[in-house]
Amino acid sequence: MLTLYCKRMFDFFIRYKKWILIAGISILAILILLGLIYYNRMFRSNVELAKDKYLYIKTGSDFSAVVDSIKKNNLVINLESFISTSNSFGYTNRVKSGCYRIKRGMSNRTLVRMLITASQSPVRVTFNNIRTPEQLAEKISKQLEIDSLTFIRYFKKEEIPESYGFTDKTLISMFIPNTYQFYWNTESKDLFDRMKREYDKFWNKERSDKLNGIGLTRAEVSTLASIVEEETNKNDEKSRIAGVYINRLRQNIPLQADPTIKFALNDFTIKRIWTKHLEVKSPYNTYKNIGLPPGPICCPSISSIDAVLNYENHQYLYFCAKDDFLGYHVFAKTLTEHNRNAEAYQRALNKEKIYK
Repeated sequence: MLTLYCKRMFDFFIRYKKWILIAGISILAILILLGLIYYNRMFRSNVELAKDKYLYIKTGSDFSAVVDSIKKNNLVINLESFISTSNSFGYTNRVKSGCYRIKRGMSNRTLVRMLITASQSPVRVTFNNIRTPEQLAEKISKQLEIDSLTFIRYFKKEEIPESYGFTDKTLISMFIPNTYQFYWNTESKDLFDRMKREYDKFWNKERSDKLNGIGLTRAEVSTLASIVEEETNKNDEKSRIAGVYINRLRQNIPLQADPTIKFALNDFTIKRIWTKHLEVKSPYNTYKNIGLPPGPICCPSISSIDAVLNYENHQYLYFCAKDDFLGYHVFAKTLTEHNRNAEAYQRALNKEKIYK
C-alpha cells in the first residue's frame, strides 16, 4: 500500500515538476521579499540627521502626538515604517513622557525600543543669578517640563520648607547654583528631593568644620553669602567683604547692607540708596534691624558661600564702592575714614547724574 502511494506521488511530481518548481521558487521569492521588507522596516536606518536631535514627549501625550512631533521635526525618513514598527511592538498604547535623543543611523527597532523602555537622555539644568523663587521657577521651567506655576505652588506649600529642614524664608538656599542633570519630565517633588541631596552633599565635612568655626548655621551662612553676592561680582574681594560683615555681627553693629534695602523694597533697579529708602519697614532692613535678615536675598553662588566660610580676618567695619565704577570697593576701619570714601563715591554719582 505504501509502495503504491509513493509511486503515485513520484508520477505526480514527474508529470507536474515544472509547475511545482515554479511554485516553490515563487514561494521562496515571496519569503525573501517579506524578509527584506521586515529587515528594512526593523533594522535599516530610518534616521538621517546632520546632528542629533531631541524628541520631547509631554506627560499625557498619546501616540498621535508622538507621530505629530516626529513629523514636525523631520526626525525619521519613513514615517509609515516607524508607525508600522510601533504597532508591531505595541508602543502605540505604551507612550511614556520624556526627552529622547534621536541619533543618526537609528533603526525603527532601536528607536521604538528606546521609547518603550523610556530610556531618556538627561538634560543639563543650570541656574544662577537668582534673587527670588519666581525667578528660579522661570529658569527651571525653561529647561524642564515642569511649568513655573506648578513649581511655585510646591515651593510655597506651607508644609514644604519644614519637610526639608528650612523655613519659608530660607528654603531658597537649598538651591545651590550650579549645573545639574535631570530627566526632562522630573516632577516638583523629585526635583526638590534631588536638590536637598545636592545641598547636603555640598555641605561636606570640610565646609561643616568651617561652619562650626564661625558660629553660624548653614542657613545663616547662605543668608550672609547672598548679601556678599549682591555687593560684588569680584570674587577676589568677596572674602574681605564677608569679613566686614562678620566683624559687624560680632560687635552687634547693624549690617547696613544696601542690597537688603533693595530686596525689602522689591526694586532691584535702584542704583543709589537715599535716606527715604532706609525708612522701609521690613525685617530685611539691615539699617534698622541688628543681625542677619530672615533669609537669603538671592541664591548665593558657591564662590560667595565659600567666601563667607573663608572670610578675611581683618579690622575693617566699613566699605564703599570705588568712585571709578569698576566694581571694586575701598575699606575703612573708622567711620571718619568711611565717610570720606562715601563722599567721594557720592560726588562720582552726581557727576554721572545717577540719582536713582
